[in-house]
This record gives sequence, C-alpha cells and structure tokens, in this order.
Amino acid sequence: MSDQVVDGRRARGDASRRSVLSRATDLASVDGLDGLTIGRLAAMSGHSKSSIATLFGSKQSLQLATIAAARQVFMATIVEPSRDEPRGVRRVATLMRRALDYSRDRVFTGGCFFAATSADIDSKPGPVRDAVRAAQSDWYGYVAAQLRYAVEGGELEEGSDAEAIAFVLIALDEHANSRSLLFGDDDAYDRAAGAMRQQLLTVGADPELLTALA
Repeated sequence: MSDQVVDGRRARGDASRRSVLSRATDLASVDGLDGLTIGRLAAMSGHSKSSIATLFGSKQSLQLATIAAARQVFMATIVEPSRDEPRGVRRVATLMRRALDYSRDRVFTGGCFFAATSADIDSKPGPVRDAVRAAQSDWYGYVAAQLRYAVEGGELEEGSDAEAIAFVLIALDEHANSRSLLFGDDDAYDRAAGAMRQQLLTVGADPELLTALA
C-alpha cells in the first residue's frame, strides 16, 4: 500500500474523529458524560455506530476523548487569547470576561462543558472523573497563579489570598452560567462581571486594569 493511500486514510480518519468529537462535546454539555452513548452520537453526527466504535473503541475512551476535545476548545477560547495581556490583574479580568462570554455565546449548547460534566460525574470515581477534575484544577490553578502575580507585583493588596479570590471569581462565573441556563437570564453575566470587578477593587485593583469587566 502506497504512503499516499495510507496518508489519505489517516486524514479521513482524523477528519471523522474531529467531526464526531464536535458533536460529542455539544451533546455532553447538555446530557452529561453518562448520556454520551455511541448510539445517540451516531444519530446526531450522521456516522454509523460501527464507525464510531472503530474510532474510539469503548464508551470510556469516547468520554475521555470528548473531555480532551472540550479542554482544547476551552483553552483556545478563554486561556490562549488572554495571554496577550500581561500577567496579573489585567489578564485575570480578561480571563473572567472570556469565561463569561464562552458561556453566554453558547460555544457548547449546554453552556460551560465542564460545569455540566462536573455535576454529572463528581461522585463517580474513575478515569473520567479524574480527567474532568484535572481540567478544572488546571483552570482554578491558572486563575490563582495570575492573582499571585498581581499580589507580588503590587497590583493587589499585600497579603491578599489569591486562592480565595480565585474561588469567588470562578464561583460567580459558574453561577452566571447556571442561572442563564435555568432561568434564561442573560443579565446574570453582567451582574457577575460587576461582582467580579467589585471583588478585585476591594483588594486594591486599579480600575484602569479592569476594563474587560466594565
């Protein structure tokens, strides 16, 4: 078999995998990871059950691949663009604005993928929960790290608790996501942005660094 034929098959397989995972992340954001079945995904994606089974092998492998794909979207939508801003308060404000917009714009139909799937599997130990927890831990840790830079750089009051501030900011984001989904209340995003801004002002942030949350 020629290299050209092999490369062509690989390219088609990669394209099929991306197409299926795009549907899978959207489905899981609504129905949770337990609701992500090969049969349901086949019906949504237009791929056969056998082709999806060939691509992923098992439900757990499909779930793990879906989490990895959602994590890539999260990084590309929220984290990577925010790195254009300097470390510290300005980057934190941009991160939180992008997190709110990611939910408001329904990048996934069910709002934040990780909020939806965390509720689905938080009491079910195993590799799937571990993968969701790792993604969430990285997010919480990244926001806290930016806040520590802000404290160390004098942008926030000396002695400010970066982890506690991160907890509040992320809780506001997650509540806005939940309230928007449950009540159809998009004003929740503006209220959350205002509360985030006030939280950062309370610990000494310069208003000029918070324009993303204005």
